[in-house]
Amino acid sequence: MKAVHHSDIRQGDWVDRYLPALLQPYFRLARLDRPIGTWLLLYPCLWAIFLADPKITLHTHSWFLAALFCLGALLMRSAGCIINDLWDQKFDQQVERTQTRPLASGALSRKQAYLFLGLHLLLSLCILLALNPLTQALSIASLLLVIIYPSCKRITYFPQIVLGFTFNWGALTGWTAVTDSLSLAPIFLYIGGISWTMIYDTIYAHQDKVDDERIGLRSTALYFKSNTKIWLSCFSLITLACFLTVGILLDRSYGFYIGLLAIALHFIWQLTTLNIDDPQNCLTRFKANRMIGLFLLVAIFVDDILLSLG
Repeated sequence: MKAVHHSDIRQGDWVDRYLPALLQPYFRLARLDRPIGTWLLLYPCLWAIFLADPKITLHTHSWFLAALFCLGALLMRSAGCIINDLWDQKFDQQVERTQTRPLASGALSRKQAYLFLGLHLLLSLCILLALNPLTQALSIASLLLVIIYPSCKRITYFPQIVLGFTFNWGALTGWTAVTDSLSLAPIFLYIGGISWTMIYDTIYAHQDKVDDERIGLRSTALYFKSNTKIWLSCFSLITLACFLTVGILLDRSYGFYIGLLAIALHFIWQLTTLNIDDPQNCLTRFKANRMIGLFLLVAIFVDDILLSLG
């Protein structure tokens, strides 16, 4: 199979047009030019916050928490990208899609990247101090996942599971930030989010499968191969089952379940139109998963309004 020539950095975008040359590689390193990862990290946080506190009012403390988690998701996603690029610098130089990244291309040094990472972690700590002790402890524990994830692609065909554990941790911390406790609902929300990550990150991994196989990296794309759609169909069912369980546990009404129907239809569209041998097709469907997160969040809001109206 012939690799398609492509890069994950868009030339001539707002970073090139509006930022001074000195700042451009830092914004690229933090993936601020590609916010999809921040959205995928943020949505489980927001789901949990507004499921834990179903009062849709501008006076609720949950909106303050949501704002903190928005900033925290931005910082921690960027920190995770910096760590990933520090770990993978030599591999990125051998993968066509990632050769132009700031560390792989030499636009930034490792020292500059470490200093930039330190700034992100310092700002994240400031946010953490505003949360309750249980949420602080859970957030600190998630750092272990952030650190080990980049190495997983070297030793297992399932690094996507570790990414799922990492990216959906907000389903737990968002809930504890509101309630200062854990229960079955956020745990099922977390499991559903992990299964969802298996879908979108497997699709994402198909972009690099030729280069990954050549240089000895592993992924679910290489493990599932031509059976990818079958596996992703199973993960779609698991995701929906977990979200349905959350709705039942929290006694949600029909507004929530209509959102689940929209998610199911979106999964059907993704899987029926997915071409695992077309990197652009995979990238488009990967990015489309922002709609999955949005559908569930809107469903929660609509259902809260319906519940408040009695």
